[in-house]
Amino acid sequence: MKRVFDLFLAIGVTLILLLPILFVGLLVRFTSKGPVLYWSNRVGKNNVIFKMPKFRSMQMGTPAVATHLLSNPDAYLTPIGSFLRKSSLDELPQLWSILNGDMSFVGPRPALFNQHDLIELRTKAGVHHLVPGLTGWAQINGRDELPIPQKVAMDIEYLHQKSLWFDIKIIILTAAKVLKRDNVTH
Repeated sequence: MKRVFDLFLAIGVTLILLLPILFVGLLVRFTSKGPVLYWSNRVGKNNVIFKMPKFRSMQMGTPAVATHLLSNPDAYLTPIGSFLRKSSLDELPQLWSILNGDMSFVGPRPALFNQHDLIELRTKAGVHHLVPGLTGWAQINGRDELPIPQKVAMDIEYLHQKSLWFDIKIIILTAAKVLKRDNVTH
């Protein structure tokens, strides 16, 4: 049921947002050198690595680490990078990952391939069996501000409570957080 929900919602959202997606792509293209999309190696279901697209918000050559680990993340942003991140528009290409089956709308956010501490804790807790999400319970309860053990605790809570109705609640809460720009640091 979750996969069918994801497919219908992803197709609908893609059709509705097609023009804004194209517009953001053009903005990225004309405001900085390099490709429009950044393909990030992420950890998917059962710890399988997949390529997750995002609109490129960072300069070419930025180290492939979590943004909060950069000494001065703002120095790496493209001219529109801060806007893309704060508005979450950089996440729109992940609709492709949902359509492709690598991601769901709701689940734990996919870890970077080199976030070994997060991957290890999720694996021990069985969270790695979930399809990662565009948003998730931890995402709306602190986003990047959560320490990793607390993030994993939220992922475990999602694992035990997951249902279509819980997913719908998380999607609605995510939309509200994005509109208010809650817990957005970059």
